[in-house]
Amino acid sequence: MAESAAVEFRIDRRSGVATYLQIVQQTKQALRLGVLEPGDRLPTAREVVEATAINPNTVLKAYRELEREGLVEARRGLGTFVRRTLGGAAGASAADSPLRAELADWARRARSAGLEKDDVGALFTAVLESTYESAYESARGDGPYEGPYGGTHGEGTSEGTHGTTTPTSTTHQGDQDR
Repeated sequence: MAESAAVEFRIDRRSGVATYLQIVQQTKQALRLGVLEPGDRLPTAREVVEATAINPNTVLKAYRELEREGLVEARRGLGTFVRRTLGGAAGASAADSPLRAELADWARRARSAGLEKDDVGALFTAVLESTYESAYESARGDGPYEGPYGGTHGEGTSEGTHGTTTPTSTTHQGDQDR
């Protein structure tokens, strides 16, 4: 029997993100980073349940979603296998790229500057959205467009990935208790 790929799912029960979606997102991230490659076997539902203490049906739901998206395939009696990878340039591993090293250096500087993980995520998301919105608008040659999460986006917006205002303060509700 094939050995499972080196992927461990980490479930954050306080994140507000459905458990099965966390598994889907983590699998996609592993595909983008080159941790998982075509032919690799995902951990069995039993292995995931033992490692995370979640319901086996939740794991199966995540795997069905990945299969529906064409990323994995279930082979009866053998397991669930990666069909294709995700990512940009063919053959380039994002995990080893110089951009990753630069981003890791930037993240360390942000942490040293006192930014919390959520602050860094919000900042990165805002920059990412504005960068890709600008590129999209330039490619189309027109103005604001409706983003992937609804709402019109244009120059000078302060909207994040879900149409919410990007925080400008490093203090979040609940931080007072820390």
